[in-house]
Amino acid sequence: MRSGRIQSSASCSASSSSTFPHPPCLSSASRHCKFPRLLSPRALSLSQRVSRNCLVPETTQFSFSKQSSTNRKRLFPVNVGALVTSNTEAISTGPLVAEEKIGVLLLNLGGPETLDDVQPFLFNLFADPDIIRLPRLFRFLQKPLAQFISVLRAPKSKEGYASIGGGSPLRRITDDQAEELRKSLWAKDVPAKVYVGMRYWHPFTEEAIEQIKRDGITKLVVLPLYPQFSISTSGSSLRLLESIFRDDEYLVNMQHTVIPSWYQREGYIKSMANLIEKELQKFDRPEKVVIFFSAHGVPLAYVEEAGDPYKAEMEECVDLIIEELEKRKITNAYTLAYQSRVGPVEWLKPYTDDTIVDLGRKGVKGLLAVPISFVSEHIETLEEIDVEYKELALESGIQNWGRVPALGCEPMFISDLADAVIESLPYVGAMAVSNLEARQSLVPLGSVEELLATYDSQRRELPAPVTVWEWGWTKSAETWNGRAAMLAVLVLLLLEVTTGEGFLHQWGILPLFH
Repeated sequence: MRSGRIQSSASCSASSSSTFPHPPCLSSASRHCKFPRLLSPRALSLSQRVSRNCLVPETTQFSFSKQSSTNRKRLFPVNVGALVTSNTEAISTGPLVAEEKIGVLLLNLGGPETLDDVQPFLFNLFADPDIIRLPRLFRFLQKPLAQFISVLRAPKSKEGYASIGGGSPLRRITDDQAEELRKSLWAKDVPAKVYVGMRYWHPFTEEAIEQIKRDGITKLVVLPLYPQFSISTSGSSLRLLESIFRDDEYLVNMQHTVIPSWYQREGYIKSMANLIEKELQKFDRPEKVVIFFSAHGVPLAYVEEAGDPYKAEMEECVDLIIEELEKRKITNAYTLAYQSRVGPVEWLKPYTDDTIVDLGRKGVKGLLAVPISFVSEHIETLEEIDVEYKELALESGIQNWGRVPALGCEPMFISDLADAVIESLPYVGAMAVSNLEARQSLVPLGSVEELLATYDSQRRELPAPVTVWEWGWTKSAETWNGRAAMLAVLVLLLLEVTTGEGFLHQWGILPLFH
C-alpha cells in the first residue's frame, strides 16, 4: 500500500476562515479579553498558536517543519506545523518559587474503581449537562434521566469493567503521573505540590480544591490531562472549576493560569512517536503496517455549531506525530478515526469500527492502533480497543494487530509536562487583578473564552442533525424515531417523579424518588 493518509468517504471536516488577533497570555488577568468564535488552530499563525496556549514567552525559540512528504496524502489542508519545544532555562522562576506556594491541578475524567462504583459513576457522567443536553423545559429531568440511563447501562458497563480486572486503573495511573510530575518539578528546582481532580469520580475536583486551600497554595497552574481541548472534556472540567472559584473568597484571590491543550508539545509528540516506532518493530513487515489513530469522538454539532476546536487540534496532532516519524524514515500509511459514540445524533466521522471494516475490505493485513486522545489506560483502551476492535479487525481480514500503549509515566512525556508548567509560571497573575475581574469566569482563557461563551449561548439552539422527515429506514427516520422514544421516556419519567408510582418504581429502578 502506498504510504499516506488513507482516504475515507465517511469523513467530514470543519474549517474556519476567521482571522485572529494576537491574544494575551492565559493568566487570570486576561479574562476580559474577547476572541473570535471559531478557533481552529489551523487558522493561527505560528506565534499566535504558541501564545494562545501561553506556554512560553514570545522570546522563546521554536523548531518546526515547513515541509511534508510529497508522497503523503492528507484528508485536510495543512498549514505549517508548529512543534512547541521546551526552553525552561530562559525563564526565571526563582522569585515565583521562593516567595509563593506553587500548586499544579491535574484534571481528568475519573473512573469506577470497583464494580459497585459503576452505576454511581455513570450517574455522575450523564448528570453533566455537557454530556447530555436537555432543552430548558426539561432541565429539571437531568438527574432523573441520568439515574434512568445509568441503571440501564450499568449491567453492560460492569461486564466491561469486570473484563479488565473489576475496575478502572485511571485513578492509580493518574496518581502515579502526579507523583512523577512532582518529582520532575522538584528536580527542576520548582518545589510544587501536584493535585488530582477527577470530574466524575474520586478524588473529585472539589476534594482537590479543598486540599489546595488547606495547603495555602498561592499560585496555581491548571493542567487538564487531555492533550486536545474539547467542550465535553477539558471544557466540562473547567466549567466545574469556574463554579467553584466564583463563590470562594480564597480562590478568587488565588492567582492561577490554565494550559488548555498541549498536543503540540515536543515531549508529547516525540514520546508518541517513540511508542509507535517501538510497536511497529514487533510486526514481521513493519513498513506494511497501517498506523491507525483512534480518538474519542464528540458530537458533530459541537464542532460545526459550537466551535469546538477538538477535531482541528486532533488532526494537527496527528500531523505532528507523522512528521516526527518521517524524520525517522518511517513513512507508513496512516488514518484517523473516532470511537465511543453513543445516542442517535451524528458524531465525528469516520467511525473507528466502520474504518476497521473498510481497511479489511481493502486488503490491509497489519494494523497498529494508536489511542491518540488518551494518556492513561482505561476502559476505552483496555476493553473497547484491545477486545472489541481487535476482534472486529480479525473478523474483517486483518491478520496482524497491535496497539500502542497509553503514555502513562513515560519519562520524556512527564518531563515535558513539567516544562509546560514551569513555562507558564511567569504568566500566573502577571498583572494585578481586581476582585470584580476575578469573579468573572475562570474559563475565559485565551481562545477558550469565546469558545465556551459561544457554546453556552448556543447549545440549547443547536440545529438537529437532520431538519426534514424522511420515510423508510433512513438516517433521518432513525433519528426522529430516537427523538420520539426519548420524548416518551421523558414523559414517563415526569409521571414517575410527580406521582411516585409506575413500573420503574415497581421494578425498583427509581428507589430514590419514593
